[in-house]
Amino acid sequence: MKYVWMAVTGIIVGMIARFIYPGAVQMSLIGSGLLGIGGSYAGGIVAGMFTKEKDMFAMKPTGIIMSIVGALVLIFVFRRLGLV
Repeated sequence: MKYVWMAVTGIIVGMIARFIYPGAVQMSLIGSGLLGIGGSYAGGIVAGMFTKEKDMFAMKPTGIIMSIVGALVLIFVFRRLGLV
């Protein structure tokens, strides 16, 4: 059940990041999910550098925001590399 929730959250985060990012980002639903999951990990790593919280994988509003920021950074990097 944990992986289903992770996939659903990843799709939502990926779609929000694609909506916020300026310009058209052509990506499938699965690609959006992978983008959101990758953004969650990237945002979690960055947030983990600035906090001493034990349970970094608990669902929190700041985690969602950092996931979206991480996904936006991934879109930027992928665009620079010519992958998206």
